[in-house]
Amino acid sequence: MKLNPLGGTNIKVSEICLGTMTWGRQNSETDAHAQIDFALDAGVNFMDTAELYAVPTSKESCGLTEEYIGSWFKKTSKRDQWVLASKVAGPGVSWIREGAPMDAKTIRLALEGSLKRLQTEYIDLYQLHWPNRGSYHFNNSWNYEPYKQDKTALIPNFVEVLETLNELVKEGKILHVGLSNETAWGTMQYLSLAEKHNFPRVASIQNEYNFLRRYYDMDLAELAHHEDVGLLAYSPLAAGAITGKYLDGARPKGSRGAMAGSLYRANELTDPAIRKYIELARKHGLDISQMAIAFCLSKPFMTSVIIGATSLEQLKTNIGSADISLSEEVQDGIQKIFMQHARTL
Repeated sequence: MKLNPLGGTNIKVSEICLGTMTWGRQNSETDAHAQIDFALDAGVNFMDTAELYAVPTSKESCGLTEEYIGSWFKKTSKRDQWVLASKVAGPGVSWIREGAPMDAKTIRLALEGSLKRLQTEYIDLYQLHWPNRGSYHFNNSWNYEPYKQDKTALIPNFVEVLETLNELVKEGKILHVGLSNETAWGTMQYLSLAEKHNFPRVASIQNEYNFLRRYYDMDLAELAHHEDVGLLAYSPLAAGAITGKYLDGARPKGSRGAMAGSLYRANELTDPAIRKYIELARKHGLDISQMAIAFCLSKPFMTSVIIGATSLEQLKTNIGSADISLSEEVQDGIQKIFMQHARTL
């Protein structure tokens, strides 16, 4: 398993990151522990979670994922074998601090809760799950309205957040900081303010990246190159849509789409592209999931691709993507499909 530097830190993380958000809804504690064991044996040393998880999120399942990870740490005493990432939730989730935005108070409350559930004294990478001001992720790209933001009101909060994270680093409760669902402008603000005030520098950004959504290819890719902020790509399979299991509106029993009642990455606009990606994989004798993840891994701005699975067989397939090298013909085919459908994705 290839190891990549985590931004400008001295930490190296596996190019495959174990995603955990199904643990507590689609997966039991026993399932979670089996996945951790399997991934570790396969050379994965990087695991990502969040206080919000499990997903689809609910008041009842919130925090369960971290609890399952914590019970594994306690049972095995192998905390030191993992680079652990978690996240503080942004505003709007009513059962998490009554939907309050991130500030000095809420970040401390969130971290203390995560540390307790995870049964650890520190988190290697602590991330801001989504900006207080909103995000174009989570299917909001068609109605994202940044021109309604007030910069003078935003910057003081950026400073407060960084100052709080700086205190937590000094206290040894977190080692490094990261962003999630951020824009190029937001990332640069955090970078410049950290430099100005000698606060912790952003090491990574966790954003969606897959065949259907490649926002990162533009300004964020340039930023990643020049500022050493690597991408941690979530949803490399577009929440499972790229496998084809949701084509024509299908919602297989037990799937996340069925549980959430939403298929926002799979619809009449994306179905034609998904069918073409599946046909391309068949033509070249590739597993569609492995082709999709291997494509993400091929990107020069990629630090780690976060994979999730609801079974050990899926996990084995997804981790095996690290051993797949896509030919130039396959890469060209992927780009051609994307160019044909980019405006509808």
